[in-house]
Amino acid sequence: METSSQQKKVQEDDGRVCLKRRLGFFDSVCFLVGSIIGAGIFVSPKGVLEYAQLNVGVSLCIWTACGVVCIMCSLCYAELGSALPFAGGEYYHVRRGLGSLPAFITIWTFTLFIRPASNATRALTFAEYVSRPFYSGCPPPELLKKILAIGILWVLGVINSKSIKMATWVQNVFTVLKLMSLTLIVVCGIIELGSNTKASEPFKNAFNSEVPNAAQTAEAFFQGLYAYGGWNFLNYLAEEIKNPSKNIPRSILTAMCAVIVFYLLVNISYLTVLTPKEIVSSAAVSVTWADRTIPSVAWIIPVSVAVSIFGSLNGGMFMLGRLNYAGSKEGHLPAIISMLHVRYMTPAPAMIISTIIASIFVIPSDLISLTNYFSFSTWLLVGLTCISLVVLRYREPNLERPYKVFLPIAFGVIAVSIFLVLAPIIQSPKVQYFYALLFMLSSVIFYIPFVYFKLQIPFFDKITCYLQLLLEVSPTDIFEDCKTE
Repeated sequence: METSSQQKKVQEDDGRVCLKRRLGFFDSVCFLVGSIIGAGIFVSPKGVLEYAQLNVGVSLCIWTACGVVCIMCSLCYAELGSALPFAGGEYYHVRRGLGSLPAFITIWTFTLFIRPASNATRALTFAEYVSRPFYSGCPPPELLKKILAIGILWVLGVINSKSIKMATWVQNVFTVLKLMSLTLIVVCGIIELGSNTKASEPFKNAFNSEVPNAAQTAEAFFQGLYAYGGWNFLNYLAEEIKNPSKNIPRSILTAMCAVIVFYLLVNISYLTVLTPKEIVSSAAVSVTWADRTIPSVAWIIPVSVAVSIFGSLNGGMFMLGRLNYAGSKEGHLPAIISMLHVRYMTPAPAMIISTIIASIFVIPSDLISLTNYFSFSTWLLVGLTCISLVVLRYREPNLERPYKVFLPIAFGVIAVSIFLVLAPIIQSPKVQYFYALLFMLSSVIFYIPFVYFKLQIPFFDKITCYLQLLLEVSPTDIFEDCKTE
């Protein structure tokens, strides 16, 4: 019976080894919302309000503006994702539009440093929130947090390697849970507004406080954009989305609008209970809000933060595996990384290497602090992606584009990216930024021999064959599209 079932599955898949289009509209929305909503909305309100000089009106405008900027970026990505529905997201689009070298620098920087360090940060933060209740009055031991962080990385790594459906189920469930926790905060804020006349005072003279200068506004933007991080993840899954020409634009717009509405309502809820000074002086705004509003069940908020981080980490792991998979398919990473498990049809080698690198970052915490100096590279990649969009408009005018963004929006995103790349370097010039740039450019040392001249390492093919047998993986088939499951 089992043999017959396996044969039937092979016949349904036509024996093709490839990523299957398993993700529908709901899955795509949940993936994007779940990836965006992490610890940011529970932490960033303090930073935004502080750099906005306690000006409530300006801080809410900055939250809205950050969302609008991310929607503008998302619209550009929607065109690229629907026209070129392949795994790899920005990396693939830069490769298609600007060539091999910029794409290699991208994958070198993001695969070896930024994305693994980001996942390690999420894992450590999750471990902090999970272990904190057991160490009342004192911080949890660093060793315990690192062990828990590595453990959760490997749990998610195994889930993503074993089953895409299971990883999607985890993402959907945790997205619903975190939206429920945000809804609780919003509802409590509405009740406070209706029952307490003083709750509306911060909004009556919202713009009366000191107006921040340009530098302070830029810092507030960085704080807000941190909370929106993950808006670009859906394009990395384009090869696995059903009917991508329709579902990618719809999913992006639905998810981004929902996140903006929730973020604004949550910030308003915070302000109905806490004064701007209390928010700025609080170490954890959401926890302080809970102690004031729902003291008997205040533990819900730390749990909600942990749930949000877990869902966001799952999305980050899922995305990084696809980035490595796409880089290998384009010849920028070892061939073994682009292979899929013959039974599960998951990029298991890509997930394993992603988990190993993230685990390494957990061990020396000071490495993670260096990622702050790579912040400009994220928006550099966004700018390059939108430049690729413009280049492809003129180079490939006959490319089928189910959705086309208004081109001035792409130029606007490029201008914003330039500002966000240069702002941290100009505001606080430090030698670490030079080191970050040097690390990015050092990729050329590996690109020239191994990619441009295709230099082969002795015995590497034998190692690849051994790993292929050990991991039960196979090279992917080349064809236009895979069967939808």
